[in-house]
Amino acid sequence: MRRRGGHLAKDKLKGRGSVSNTSGRYERFQVVPDVEHQSAFDEEPPPLETIVGTDSARTVITENDSPDVPFDRSINPYRGCEHGCIYCFARPTHAYLGLSPGLDFERRIFAKPMAAARLREELAKLSYRCEAIAIGANTDPYQPVERRLGVTREILEVLSEHRHPVSIVTKSDLVLRDLDLIGPMAASGLASVFVSITTLDLELARRLEPRAPSPLRRLRTLETLAEAGVPVGVLASPMIPGLNDAELDRILEAAHEAGARSAGYILIRLPLELADLFREWLEANYPQKQQHVLNLIRGARGGKLYDARFGARMRGEGPYAELLLKRFQVATRRLGMNECRAALDVTQFRVPPKSGDQLYLFSK
Repeated sequence: MRRRGGHLAKDKLKGRGSVSNTSGRYERFQVVPDVEHQSAFDEEPPPLETIVGTDSARTVITENDSPDVPFDRSINPYRGCEHGCIYCFARPTHAYLGLSPGLDFERRIFAKPMAAARLREELAKLSYRCEAIAIGANTDPYQPVERRLGVTREILEVLSEHRHPVSIVTKSDLVLRDLDLIGPMAASGLASVFVSITTLDLELARRLEPRAPSPLRRLRTLETLAEAGVPVGVLASPMIPGLNDAELDRILEAAHEAGARSAGYILIRLPLELADLFREWLEANYPQKQQHVLNLIRGARGGKLYDARFGARMRGEGPYAELLLKRFQVATRRLGMNECRAALDVTQFRVPPKSGDQLYLFSK
C-alpha cells in the first residue's frame, strides 16, 4: 500500500499513532501525494524512524497562570513524544517548530541536554520563589529516548540536591529507574508521582498509545512506587466518550488496589490540528464508532470539538459531562481516594550557590 490522500499506508504505521503527517498551521504549503500517477511498481517509502534533535532553549522552567491547572510551573525535558498517543493535546506545539503535529510529533523528538544546568541557574536567581515543579505536564519525561539520554534523571538530581519539591506525571515504568532519587525525596515530602492510565483494554491501548507501556505494566509501576513509600495517584485520562469512558470506574478501582490514593481525569481535548488528526484516527481504527464518538464530544463541548475556556476545557459541560463527573466523584468517594492530598514541602529548598559565593568553592 502507498500513501493516499495525505495518509500513510497502515502497514507503514506500525507503532505509530497518527495516520497522517499534515503540515502545521503555520506552513504555507501542504504536501499531497499524486495518487493518479502512482504505480503498483513505485518504490515503497522507507520505514518511519525516530529522529532525535536538540532543543537549546535558554530557560527550562515554564510558568503558567491558568486557573484550572493545579501548578504554576513545569519542566518538559522533551518536545514531541515517542509514545505516539493520538489524543495528546501537546501535538499542536510541533507546528511552532515548522513540523507536523501528526507523525512528526512522535518521530521528530527534541531533547534538552542542558536542562539540568539551566535549571540550576534558574533556581539560583534572587527572584526565584520555590513552589512544586511539575514534570511531564506536556510530553512524557520517561518516553523511550530517556533511557538513553537521561535528561529527566539529571533534572531530578538537581532537584534532589537542592531539596526542591517535584510532582511527576508519566505513563512509563522507566520512572522506577529513578526510585533511588524519588524514594528519599518522597520520604521528606518532596516528591509524588501520577501514572496515567487511559484504558485497561490492551487492544485499545495499542491503538491509542502505540509505544507506551501496557496498562498492566503501569499498574505494577503504581504498586512498586507505593510499596517504596512514594505518594502515588492515577490520571484516568483522557476520557473519550463512546470509546473508553465506560472504564472509568474499573481504572480507578484497579489503581486503588495497586496503591493509588489520589485520582483525576480530563475529558479529551482536541485543540487546533488535533481535531482532524483524531478524526482521521477514528476513521482508520473505529470507523463504525466515528460519528457517535465525535457527536458525544460535541455534546460536551457546546456543539464543537473543542472549547478552550478555562473551567470548561478540562471537564466539558452539559448532561454527559455532568454524568461523567458524578461517576468520578462517587467512585473516588467509595474507594476513599482524594480524601487527603498533602501538599509537597517547599520549606526545605536550598538555593544553589553561584559562582563567586564562598559555598561555591565547596560545591566543586
